[in-house]
Amino acid sequence: MIIRKLFKFENAHIVRGCSSERCKYSIHGHSYKIEVLFESNYLDQGQMVYDFGLTKGMIKELIDSFDHATAIWSGDDKAYIDAIKTHSLRWVELPVSPSAEQFSRVIFLMVDKIIQQTKMVNGEKNVSVHSIIVHETETGYAQGFREDAYSALMGKIDLKDIVFSQQVKEEWSDPQMWDKLLKNKVFENPKPI
Repeated sequence: MIIRKLFKFENAHIVRGCSSERCKYSIHGHSYKIEVLFESNYLDQGQMVYDFGLTKGMIKELIDSFDHATAIWSGDDKAYIDAIKTHSLRWVELPVSPSAEQFSRVIFLMVDKIIQQTKMVNGEKNVSVHSIIVHETETGYAQGFREDAYSALMGKIDLKDIVFSQQVKEEWSDPQMWDKLLKNKVFENPKPI
């Protein structure tokens, strides 16, 4: 069975190297809709694949990190990167260009790592990320699957190369959340939410 949870954020970026001159030379923004699709052949004690309420913790906080922020590609011009970091409190630096396709891969890897490091406490079994759909506009989206997220053909993404601004981290319920995730800390789902 597949379930999906919708998240939203507003984000600005430049996508260098794309065909559209407006897109590759000018900062512009989108109202993103992110669909996180989970799958399992089992149901928990509440007869659910994964309680939607559980997604309101770390998953929501990491996706919300992109809201009202600028997504920066670490391979972009150094002066541009420095300018964004100087004049904006909210930014996320990525090891890949912030296209919808790469956003789907980045978010897949983040959510997948959270699920892998979460101790389930309500009978959830074999819950995994099926795919991530990133709606960049009303008419255009990218859907990334596991093979895409981990594909060397599309450029390897190491989560350690994702950098969140200090402001973004301070807004998390646990400002050390990302560091703990990268250090493979086990997180336990709360029983009551």
